[in-house]
Formats: sequence, structure tokens, C-alpha cells
Amino acid sequence: MLEYAFAWRALIAGVLLAAAGGYWGAFVIQRRLGFLTDGLAHAAFGSVGAALLLGWPPLAIALPGTLAAALGIVAVSNRTKLANDTAIGVFFATSVALGMALLSRKAGSTGDAMAYLFGSISLIGGVEIALAVGVALATALTVRWWGAWALEGCDAELARTDGLDPRRGEFVLAGALALVIVSSIKLVGAVLAMAFLIVPAATARLWCRTFLALTVSAVGIGCCSVVLGLHASYWFDLPCGPSIVLSQAACFFASVALRGTSRRA
Repeated sequence: MLEYAFAWRALIAGVLLAAAGGYWGAFVIQRRLGFLTDGLAHAAFGSVGAALLLGWPPLAIALPGTLAAALGIVAVSNRTKLANDTAIGVFFATSVALGMALLSRKAGSTGDAMAYLFGSISLIGGVEIALAVGVALATALTVRWWGAWALEGCDAELARTDGLDPRRGEFVLAGALALVIVSSIKLVGAVLAMAFLIVPAATARLWCRTFLALTVSAVGIGCCSVVLGLHASYWFDLPCGPSIVLSQAACFFASVALRGTSRRA
């Protein structure tokens, strides 16, 4: 498989994004924000629809559009009495409706839309690798605040007494999730991008007793699943996005079965 340049590009981008996704996914699991990642993935679809209609590069609109949706969700939740999942649902429905309405105005856009919905290994190029490198480096630079964000997710009141601002952390987390999702669109598609943030961290959560172990394990599981998924895609002639996500799912369900067995024992 690695005799082909496109496979190397997909592997490099996939591992970098899986590492970033596992890191931020630990916070998603800790704060129970799985629905937020789903909402942002569909917000990205709305932005892609606008880009295809205008004939612009999809990432040029998907990146700021999804980031705006992420910050908007947090802002609405903080400034109104609406629950977080209610605000997510509103943005979720609006983005999907917007994407469908825009795509209906452009003839012959179905094929392009499917590629961005479910990913295509052939779409991975230098821009996507550069974006993946940028996301991974930006994630690495935030490690110094990992402990503070972990405390905010565990006990917001205690974090405030230590001089931290949990609301500011919510904006940072939402923005980071948006970046990871948009960066993963061409690899696994907008529909499956949320899996990078949820499935590896959920798998790690079944085994880990500390948040540090959860974070490290989620990164490792995410990276390994990309390697396994891309090889499965090559050997069984499957789309790369679903293959990667199915590899993550296999790790998760195997962990569920093994943990259940060990507890009964």
C-alpha cells in the first residue's frame, strides 16, 4: 500500500489528526460533549454546501463556518436559559437544512458532496497535510493548559476558586473540536469526522482509571486505528473513511466484550 504517494499522504494526515482527535476527545468524554461533535460535523456539511455552490475551495468556507458554529453554540448556551444540547440541536438542524438548500441550487454537485460527506483518499493533498500538521502542532502547544482544563471538566467550582474561567475553556474546546472535524473531512468525511473525537476516547475510558491515562490511551488508539483502517481499505478495496472508523469501532466493541468478561471473572 505504501508504494503509492496518496497512501502516504493519507497515513501522515490520518495519524496527525488521530493524535489531535484523541487528545481533545478525552475532554469530550469527560464533559459529555458527544452531541456537540455531531452538531459540528453537520455544521461543516452546511459550509461545504455553500462552498460548492460558490465554486470556492470547501475548506476555505468550512473552517471559518464550523468555527463560527462552535463558538455560537457556546455563546447561546451561556447567554440564554437553553440547555447545551438544545443549542446544539438548533445549529445542527440549521446547518443541515442550509447545506441541502444550497446543494439543490447547483446542478451536478451530488458527487462532490458525497466525497465530502464520506471522505475520499484521493482528495488528500498538500493542503490537507499542512492543515493536519498545523492542527497537531496547535494541539501540542496547548498541553501546558491540559491540567487546568481537566480540573474545569472535573469540578468547575473548584476551578473558579483557583482563578480559572471554565467558560473561556468551553470556547477553546469548542474551537478545537471544530478544527479537528474540518481537518478530517477529506479523510473520513463530515459524517464520520466525529468518530475521531469520540470512539478512541470512549474505548480508552473503558480501561483507564485516570484522566492522564485516558488522554494518552485515546491518542494511541486513534493513531493505531488509522494505520489498521488504511491497510484494511487497501486489502479489501473499501473506502478509507469507513474503514478507519470501523477499525475504531472494532477496538471499542472488543474492549466492551473484554471488560465485561473481566468484571464477571
